[in-house]
Amino acid sequence: MMVCGTRRFNRRGHGHWGEFGMMGMRARFFGPGEVRLALLSLIADGPKHGYELMRQLEERSGGIYSASAGTVYPTLQQLEDEGLISSDSKEGKRVYAITDAGTAELKREDETVRRIWWRARRWAGWRHANDPDAAEVRGPAERLVKAAFRAVAGESASQERIDKVREILERAMRDLDGMRDKP
Repeated sequence: MMVCGTRRFNRRGHGHWGEFGMMGMRARFFGPGEVRLALLSLIADGPKHGYELMRQLEERSGGIYSASAGTVYPTLQQLEDEGLISSDSKEGKRVYAITDAGTAELKREDETVRRIWWRARRWAGWRHANDPDAAEVRGPAERLVKAAFRAVAGESASQERIDKVREILERAMRDLDGMRDKP
């Protein structure tokens, strides 16, 4: 682990909070084989071209994940080679559609696909963490979370203490959410 400014990185560059990180640290969005299933599920909603799929992946993650052509197009080719999608050229663009085999694959992998989109919704909630102005509150927010964890850690943490910490955090969240609509 190394420290760079106020952020901690492990050797692979991921934040110390795992997944998306506490305050905007980026980690892998997709696990092995998940891009393939995510694209297949988007195509199941109706035929799409590659750029449209890239845009939808970004939208589904609230702008956190930005798909590259170097990831999407080889994966589309793989899906086509596997017989899970087909493609046609329409108005100069290659449009992809799901096949019966692709529909069957989605049924087999239904739980994984649901988990992918659940995680995308969760990551989307962090999209403001990368805003430059958010850097001003990153440190105090991290200290608040650490203090909450310390207050309820260990054997001495009673349900009453846990409820009190939850109440404090929820009150702070309501106060902060109330500020969104005010100048």
